[in-house]
Amino acid sequence: MATKAWISKQKRRQELAQRYAEIRRQLKKEGNYAALAKLPRDASPTRSKNRCQLTGRSRGYLRKFKISRMMLRELALKGMIPGLKKASW
Repeated sequence: MATKAWISKQKRRQELAQRYAEIRRQLKKEGNYAALAKLPRDASPTRSKNRCQLTGRSRGYLRKFKISRMMLRELALKGMIPGLKKASW
């Protein structure tokens, strides 16, 4: 499991990106890159990283389910994800 600091840092980045989204859009439209550079770095949406909603793990993240591969396997085997079952042939 990821540390609480990483998870909280990611949430803070997402909130900052949402707060500055309109300002960034306007500055880009005007072409004012000097003012854009003075905004906080974490206000850029590209600095955010996808993380598992259950564990906070950043690697092995599956966008469709918004969880990591290990949690997907665990939940699928328990039958907690509708329509998903283990393949056998």
